[in-house]
Amino acid sequence: MSSARDKTNDRIAALQSMLCVGLDSDPAKIPAVFMTMDRPVLEFNRAVISATRDHAVAYKVNTAFYESRGMSGMRDLEGTLELLPPECLSIADAKRADIGNTSRQYAKAFFEAWPFDSITVAPYMGFDSLEPFFEYEEKLVFVLCLTSNPGSNDFEEQHLQDGRPLYRAVLEKVSHWQRNGNAGIVVGATKPGLLQDLRHEAPDLFFLIPGVGAQGGSMQHAVEQGADSARRSAVVNVSRALIFPEGEFRSVEQFEAAVGKEARDLHDSMKSML
Repeated sequence: MSSARDKTNDRIAALQSMLCVGLDSDPAKIPAVFMTMDRPVLEFNRAVISATRDHAVAYKVNTAFYESRGMSGMRDLEGTLELLPPECLSIADAKRADIGNTSRQYAKAFFEAWPFDSITVAPYMGFDSLEPFFEYEEKLVFVLCLTSNPGSNDFEEQHLQDGRPLYRAVLEKVSHWQRNGNAGIVVGATKPGLLQDLRHEAPDLFFLIPGVGAQGGSMQHAVEQGADSARRSAVVNVSRALIFPEGEFRSVEQFEAAVGKEARDLHDSMKSML
């Protein structure tokens, strides 16, 4: 089994948590207390990580919030990766895929230059576009399957000639593509009944489950329906609802206390289900 997967499952078992902290660090939403600092986003991420590290099993870095700021954003991405606890799964939420030669460079970027444990990828172009990622057998590759956004109906839920929705065809392919247990899927918490069906059909895949919190998905459904038979092999991502708590913060310590309380509450709710 891939070392990234083993590490995460060990962390899930030890903490009785499936909490994945989404670092969608939008400068427009960062509290004012950080904005006078030399690197506001990096210091914001440092505070979030400090407040959540005792409750989290994974951190998902949405690369768009860093790439959009050019070189300064990429330096913050690199600095953030260095801050992540090594015992937690690091996810590059990059949604990459292209012809094989290009994907090989993407894989090298996110698994070597920036040594993330895992990455999100899109399946539209087929196996040759994803094979370079699966060649890293100790990593985890999360393939977009049934996402949490309303537009998932445009393609993912459309039916093929054989009557299956497209996302089920993706699920079947991913199960065959994995090497050393290094495959996973992205399936939204906003699809509770379908989430349960997908877990039943793919007991050996690792699930990344976004959509809890701001998008309205249920934490209970995500944990109970997303976990495998050993109550592992899934992480539940919470981003905006966790890292942008309501209120005014006069100090970094106040901000960390608010984020820490929310992370602790999420963790406590997961313990009762695991």
